[in-house]
Amino acid sequence: MGRSKEQVLFSEQFEGGLDGDWHWIRENPERWRLREGGLEIVVEPGVAGTVRNALVRPAPDRSSGVYAIEVTVFNHRAPTQQYEQAGITWYQDGEPVFKEVKELVDGAILIIPGSKPMPTQSVRLRLVVDSESWEAQYRPEGESEFRTAATGELPAAANEEVSIQCYNGPPDAEHWIRFEDFRVLRL
Repeated sequence: MGRSKEQVLFSEQFEGGLDGDWHWIRENPERWRLREGGLEIVVEPGVAGTVRNALVRPAPDRSSGVYAIEVTVFNHRAPTQQYEQAGITWYQDGEPVFKEVKELVDGAILIIPGSKPMPTQSVRLRLVVDSESWEAQYRPEGESEFRTAATGELPAAANEEVSIQCYNGPPDAEHWIRFEDFRVLRL
C-alpha cells in the first residue's frame, strides 16, 4: 500500500475541542483532558464491555474501499496491571468486536493481536480494513515503516464505529495514556 495514494478523510489533532462526530461511552470527565495537541485519559479498571472514557466516532464505509485508522499511543507511566492496554477498538452495533492495542501481558508489553513485542514508550497504531478483513499494523517510536502484527476477517455489519480507549488500569494508581494525531485514511 503506497503512501502516495493515501487520502486523509479525517484528522483529529486534539486542539481546541473535539470534532462533533465524536461521542463518549461511559464518560468520566474528570479522568480525561486535552493537553498540548493530545488527548490524555486515565487507564481505569474495567474491560471492553465496561470501559470508561472510550471516545467513539463513525467508521468509514468499508464496502467502498480500503481504509486505515491511525493513532499514536504514548504511556506516561509504564503499565503495571495485567492486561492494562490502550489503542483502537472497532464496534459493530454498539458492541466492541475487535481491538488493536498496546497491552501488558505476563510482564511483557505487546501489540495485540499478534503478541508482538513493543519496547518503546510510544507507538503508532494503524488498523487497515476493507469489506472483509483487517490488518493490525504498528510502527514503534523512532521507526519509519509499519510492521504487520496480525491479520484476520471482519465481516460487514451495520452501525460500525471506531474508538480510542484504554482499560484494565490499576485501581490504586493514576496512569495517564496520551493519544495523538488520530486519522482516518483512504488507501
